[in-house]
Amino acid sequence: MSADLTWLLVRNNSSFLVKRNGLELSSEPNNLTNLNSFKYSGLANKKAIGITPGPSNRGVTVVAKKTNIASYKPAKAINKVTLTKGVRRSAKSFTSLLTKSHYRPDLRKAALARISAIYQSQKPPKVHAKKTGRRHTKKPKN
Repeated sequence: MSADLTWLLVRNNSSFLVKRNGLELSSEPNNLTNLNSFKYSGLANKKAIGITPGPSNRGVTVVAKKTNIASYKPAKAINKVTLTKGVRRSAKSFTSLLTKSHYRPDLRKAALARISAIYQSQKPPKVHAKKTGRRHTKKPKN
């Protein structure tokens, strides 16, 4: 089935569709921005990229759909790579893995933003020293 026909069937009727406050979002896998649009759809596109937090909340897992596998073998149509070397090295690995090989270069910016956001969420919260305010003591008036 073509990607355009799949999108026409899925765009208004999907279990992943979330409509709130005038927005149409999608919670489907392999959707980088969670927007309900053909460009980012992981269901309709033959080539789709998904980025999720890695196992045990460490690093990121990059998922890419293979296009040369038959559609009746969905488990074999997915390629997963886990990147755990830090945000800069993961971003560099991602760009060399997928976008330089002409695999959806239009999704590069959204994918790098997603990698950065996931790494930012995995950082432990900073602990600041408790501030002590100055105490001004007034001298009693005689």
